[in-house]
Amino acid sequence: MRVVICGGGVIGACTAYFLRRHGVEVIVVERTEVAAAASGKAGGFLARDWCAGTPLDALARRSFALHAQLPGEIAGDWGYRAMTAYSGFVAADGDPQRDAPSRLDWLSDGIVIAHRIGTTETTAIVHPQKFTSAVMNAALAQGAEFRRGRFTGIVRDADRSTLKGVGVEDDVIEADAVVIAMGPWSRLAAQWMSLPALYAQRSPSIVYDTGTHVSADALFLEMEIYGETTPIEVFPRPDGSTYVTACPDTAAFPTDPADVRPEPNLMDRLQQLSERLSPLFSPEKIIAQQACFRPVTADGLPLIGRVPQDEGLYVATGHSVWGILNAPATGEALAELIVKGATRNVDLAPFDPARLKPLDLPRRRLR
Repeated sequence: MRVVICGGGVIGACTAYFLRRHGVEVIVVERTEVAAAASGKAGGFLARDWCAGTPLDALARRSFALHAQLPGEIAGDWGYRAMTAYSGFVAADGDPQRDAPSRLDWLSDGIVIAHRIGTTETTAIVHPQKFTSAVMNAALAQGAEFRRGRFTGIVRDADRSTLKGVGVEDDVIEADAVVIAMGPWSRLAAQWMSLPALYAQRSPSIVYDTGTHVSADALFLEMEIYGETTPIEVFPRPDGSTYVTACPDTAAFPTDPADVRPEPNLMDRLQQLSERLSPLFSPEKIIAQQACFRPVTADGLPLIGRVPQDEGLYVATGHSVWGILNAPATGEALAELIVKGATRNVDLAPFDPARLKPLDLPRRRLR
C-alpha cells in the first residue's frame, strides 16, 4: 500500500511516522520545506486537560501522553519539558498593584500572577520546528520518502471513480490513498474533493534570547492597551529562548506559504507589549519576528478522517491553536484508520469531515 501525504508540517510528519510503523509505503510531498508554516512558528505549548468537556478531550489526552513517550522513541532534542502555567494581568496605570514586584523575579513590576492553571503533570512545551523535523526524520529513517513540489490536484481514472494518485507540478505520483494535511492551504484541494470551508487565524510572534534568566513557567496574561484588553502569551523554552505572541486576527493568506511575512505594524505593537512585561524582552535580544496562519473550521474542531464520497482520500487539518499538541494522536489515529479501517485510542467521529457542509466549488478534473 502506498500513501501520499500532501504537507510537510507537524500533522503530515506524524502521520508519516505512524504509517511507517504499520509498514506502509509513504511519500510526503511538500512545496517549501519541513515545518515551513505554523509547524515551525507556533508556540509549542502542550496541555493535557485544557480541552476537558469538549470533543477534543480524548484526542488531547492521548496526544499529551504520546508527546511524553516520543523522546524515548525518536532521536533528537526538540526541547520537550514539563512546565507550570499561570494566568494573570498587567496592572494598568493607577492600579495599586502597578508598582508591586511580580511573583516571578524576571518580570517587570505590575505583572500580576493570579492563578496557577497548569502543573508539571498537566502542561509542557516543545520547540515546534525541531519536533516536526525530528518526527519527519524518524519517518524518513524508517523508509518514508520526501519529495519537494507543488500540489496540483487529485488524479483519478477516466470515469473519476478510482483514485490514481496526486499531481505534483507536471508529474503524477501514484497512490492507493492520499492525505491532505496542508494546514489552511488544504482548502486548495477543495477543487478536486469535497472539503468544508477552512479559515486562517494569523498569529504574530517574537522570539527572544533570554538565556537562563527565565523560569519554566508559561504565562497567559491580559493587558489593556488603547482601551482594549489584549491577551498575550509567553512560552520559555529550554534552549534559552522565549516565545511571545499576541494580537491574533483573521486575514487573507498568500497562495505560497513561503510568502508569509510578519506585518511591521503588528510587530511594533507586539514589541511594545513585550517590553512592558520584562526588561529581558528588549529589541537587541530579538532572535526572530514572524507570523503564521493556523487552520480553523466553522465549528472550531479539526477535520480528521476520510473525505466524503471520495474513496481513498483523507484529510487532517483545522487544528487551530492545538496543532502541535494534537499532532501525534492525529497521526496515530489516521494511520490506524487508513490501514485497519478503525481507530483504537481515539474516536474520530467528532472530527468527521462529513459533519460540515462542503465548499460549493466547481470540481476540477485531473487525469
